[in-house]
Amino acid sequence: MSNPSSFPDPVQTPAIRIQNLTVSYGPKPALLDINLTIDPGLLVGVIGPNGSGKSTFVKSILGFVKRDIGDVYIQGIPTEKAKGLVAYVPQRGAVDWDFPITVREVALMGRYGDLPWYRQPSGKDHAIVDDALEMVRMQEFSDRQIGQLSGGQQQRVFMARALAQGADILLLDEPFAGVDAATERAILDVLDRAKEAGKTLVVVHHDLATAAEYFDRLVLIKQRLYAYGTPAEVLHEDLLSEVYEGRLRVFADLVGNRGDK
Repeated sequence: MSNPSSFPDPVQTPAIRIQNLTVSYGPKPALLDINLTIDPGLLVGVIGPNGSGKSTFVKSILGFVKRDIGDVYIQGIPTEKAKGLVAYVPQRGAVDWDFPITVREVALMGRYGDLPWYRQPSGKDHAIVDDALEMVRMQEFSDRQIGQLSGGQQQRVFMARALAQGADILLLDEPFAGVDAATERAILDVLDRAKEAGKTLVVVHHDLATAAEYFDRLVLIKQRLYAYGTPAEVLHEDLLSEVYEGRLRVFADLVGNRGDK
């Protein structure tokens, strides 16, 4: 067993550190020479046009896609060895919602990574799942089949699964896609509560109009990293016009209350 003292202190270590990350699909680069450090305890949005590599960026942090070159560290540990430190919430379209499984069973899946194959979930595991469902306000739906839920409720269940893992870092791929305004606010509330609990969150996001309001920091990518910083630093008209290949008007209120974080 590894000596715990040999591992970096997560309070003193960046949550995520990326060095020279390059990923290609065949001859076409999806990500090119990305260098980035994300500090702990931040709610970070990943923005960029369709096809810019946002989902590949998140999957590269997780180790789900093969890197051409580069290194990714989770709390100072290479991502390949960082089991249990990071959890993932996929896009809703990647899930079979007709599968006969309940809300509670989905959330409980977040505990299986810590269980040997021969052991059933303990009372402690069930208590952790209860806390996760309570955080996303889905405990009253515990026995509901996931296909009977609304899109926003389904998203919150998978957030509960990620929270039940106990990971310090949560990566979410387009959690706001295809939901109404009220559900979007409910999901944002879950993200804020997770951040208040000490989590670091990295969220792929498509809506520039809400990016400044929702996030402490923004990552702007289109194959390469164009900017990383506060919304006030990233949401500049000239920069966005270059990345989105068209003239975009950015109003002052886009860099509202969260712009100085």
